[in-house]
Formats: sequence, C-alpha cells, structure tokens
Amino acid sequence: MSILDLVAPVVAAAQGILPAGPGDPTWGDNPALTEQFFPAVGETLLMTFWPTFFTVLLGVPLGLFLVQTGPGGLTPRRTLNQAVSAVVNVLRSFPFIILIIALGPVTKVIVGSRLGWQAASFPLIISAVPFFARLVESNIASLDHGKIEAAQMMGASNRQIRWGVQVRETLPQIVRATTVLAITVIGYNAMAGAVGGGGLGQMAINYGYNRFQTDVMIATIIGIIVIVTVIQLVGDMISRLVDHR
Repeated sequence: MSILDLVAPVVAAAQGILPAGPGDPTWGDNPALTEQFFPAVGETLLMTFWPTFFTVLLGVPLGLFLVQTGPGGLTPRRTLNQAVSAVVNVLRSFPFIILIIALGPVTKVIVGSRLGWQAASFPLIISAVPFFARLVESNIASLDHGKIEAAQMMGASNRQIRWGVQVRETLPQIVRATTVLAITVIGYNAMAGAVGGGGLGQMAINYGYNRFQTDVMIATIIGIIVIVTVIQLVGDMISRLVDHR
C-alpha cells in the first residue's frame, strides 16, 4: 500500500468527503466541476507563482555563492563550499511527499495551518531552492572564463562580475531553468494535494481518486497540461527576448 492510499482517505474524511455511490452527477451536473474547478485552478496558479518567485529570489544568490566559493571561483573557499553543498544535497535528496509531512509542525507555526495552498507553498520553497540553485550553478559554471578574466582586467569588482557578467551572460539559460522550475513546482503541488495542499491536485485526489469521478480526473489533467504548456511557451518567449547574443 502506497503513502497515497494511507493519507488520502484521512484528508478526505476530515473534509467530509464520502466514497462515491452509483449515480454521481457528471460534467456539467457535477458540483465539483461547476463550483470548485476554477477556484482550484487559481490555487494551483498561486501555488506555482509564489514558490517559483521566492525560489528564484533565493536560488540565484545561492547558485552564485556555490560558483564563487567553488574551485576556480572568484573567492574559493573549499570548506565553506563543501558544507553548503552538503546541505543542498541533503535537501535535494528528500522526496517531496515526505518533506511536506516532515515539515508539517514548522509549516503550522509559520503559516498557521497544515492545509491549503499557503501551507503547501512553504515546503515547496524548501524543496525547490536547492534544485534551482544547482541549475544556476551549472549554467554559470559553463560560462567562458575568458569573459570573467576580461572583466577583471577592466577593474570590475566581484559583485559587478557576479551580476554584470555571470548572471547577465547566462540570463537566457537561467530563464529556461526558471521555466523548468515552475513546471516542476506544478508537479510538486499536485502531489501536495494528497495531504490537503489544495489546488487541482487535491481536487483530483478528493473526487477523481476517492470518489472515482473520471470526469473530474480528466478535467484536472487537462487543466494541468494547459498550465504547463502556457508556462513553457511564455518561458521560451522570455528566453529569446533576453538573449542578446
């Protein structure tokens, strides 16, 4: 028996959702779709935007730090780099569904609840920052070192090199990494629905899984596909616009 089988019925029971019986309404007659689908879409969008925003805000400086203190960086600090890398690797190794449960007490203190899209956003950020920082680190580390040397010869400070050379020159790659991040966050917040995280994921669990409502499952899948497609298209467009090469 999977963790989904164990957790989903508990969440459903807490919300007063009973197993389906014969004759459940479908599609246009189904209140789950007519009343809850678009609010669930809104929660999914919020649960994607805010974790992505804060992950980029924290992940870019962390990625820069890993590059700067790593071998060949602007200020190599082997011990410090290894310590931070170890923390990043530990956080990346946690399966999200386990992390969201483990952080439940902390989430309740910070957010005030363990349920809802706001509560799911906190562990999403904790899980996504190390992932995104590694993407940023990889992109910046691949930058031609000659550009950094040229900036140093012109008297640029480390701060100017970090933001004016490393980030600026790899901005298209960072935008593409942000697109990957946002789509990954959508997959994570769909999993968060198994433990009351809100959004389309919770709707799919509550009605598509627990009540065996195929129409709800199909609608939530289509909704997620549309959101992912739009994010990918927007990300590709922004990446082309910021590419000054």
